[in-house]
Amino acid sequence: MAGRALVAVTFSPVDDTMVGDLGDLADVRSTVGAPDDERARTLEGADVLFSWNYAKELRPGEGAALGARFVQLISAGADHLAFDQLPRQSVVASNVGAYAEPMAEHVLSMALALLKQLPQGHAKLASGIWDQSMTRRLSGSVCGVLGFGGIGRATARRMQALGARIYAVNTGGRTTDTVEFVGTLDQLDTVLKAADVLVLCLPLTRRTRGLIGKRELELMKPDAVLVNVGRGGLVVEDDLYDHLRRHPEFSAGIDTWWGEPFRGGQFSVHRPFFELPNFIGSPHNSALVPGALHEALSAALSNIRRFLRGEPVTGIVRSEDYVANSGAAEPREK
Repeated sequence: MAGRALVAVTFSPVDDTMVGDLGDLADVRSTVGAPDDERARTLEGADVLFSWNYAKELRPGEGAALGARFVQLISAGADHLAFDQLPRQSVVASNVGAYAEPMAEHVLSMALALLKQLPQGHAKLASGIWDQSMTRRLSGSVCGVLGFGGIGRATARRMQALGARIYAVNTGGRTTDTVEFVGTLDQLDTVLKAADVLVLCLPLTRRTRGLIGKRELELMKPDAVLVNVGRGGLVVEDDLYDHLRRHPEFSAGIDTWWGEPFRGGQFSVHRPFFELPNFIGSPHNSALVPGALHEALSAALSNIRRFLRGEPVTGIVRSEDYVANSGAAEPREK
């Protein structure tokens, strides 16, 4: 890329010194707190837009005036993007794989807690019931991983270290990782029937919205464990609740929800999940550990540098893969 580019940053970074360090590749300007005229000039003249929560950081109508040829997100998901408000020339990249390691630990924690029936055992002890019922082990079990990108592969490595066998699903049906089975969503039923633990790391696309509903849950083993760290909309909320209520040996751990503040709403559930003993939830904080945001910022900046140097970038988002007008789009694999 000839000359110095302009990078517009629309959020307050966790480390200002990192964002400002793009060497001779670009000038960096923040729109946070900038006067309206300066803000407009920055957005219109930017070669790169560096954003976190696009829907909240850009004002109505500003997207259409963007000059950016490249939009880099610090988030691993792009579900908050309104693709029809982006310039046609913009290439959008998510921060693919940036949060994989802490999220994989979170998945493993949830899966083990549910296999060992820790929520149920705690509740019984709290009510004075001493129940030494047998629990289950991860070793020898089948872990189905839907979405075998950065998070899925990191999860598989941890599961395998404890003796689990991996059934993987990705977009190509191929992987160089050592797994027992790999396929695409066309083989979803095979994975559902085999899985003792099912991990959802998928994006929310036209094909995956409501992917796990009544039929799919009924295909799973009666005592299977489901963990969702992808997006809430992958699972039909009512169907999951009804299945958990009717099948007390089945259990679920949810980190991503159907209604969350990041998307402009508030945390909400329409069924009383938290009254169920075979359910645990977390507030979409599977990626939030000390240093995680610093590492994510570094990964996103590396991708910006690759773009500015004319090198291949990672995490490119294809708008045609996403659910039209849903406000819930995301890259195919994180």
